[in-house]
Amino acid sequence: MSTPVLNRKLVLETPASVPDGAGGFVESWQPLGTVWAEVRAGSGREKAGAFTTVSSMAFRITVRGAPVGSEQRPRPDQRFREGTRLFRILAVSESDPRGHYLMCFANEEVAA
Repeated sequence: MSTPVLNRKLVLETPASVPDGAGGFVESWQPLGTVWAEVRAGSGREKAGAFTTVSSMAFRITVRGAPVGSEQRPRPDQRFREGTRLFRILAVSESDPRGHYLMCFANEEVAA
């Protein structure tokens, strides 16, 4: 395995429930921190919806390793943000036997 080139700055975000002022809650996203990553595109597809077409692209995003349970370790319910781009994390796994790096399988969806 070659050493990944961590040259993209991404913000790791987690969902948070925020009071809406009317007794309920609204889902919001809270930044946990910035990570350096290698982002590799995979396959893409297009889905026709009721009112729009959605383009979906798979990505493999490699970041530095973190132990299970650490707040710095990405989880499937979280996402990465790069400016206006959002990468929804689907799964996370160690990418090398020593756990120095994590591979995050993610999707980016864009309305076309």
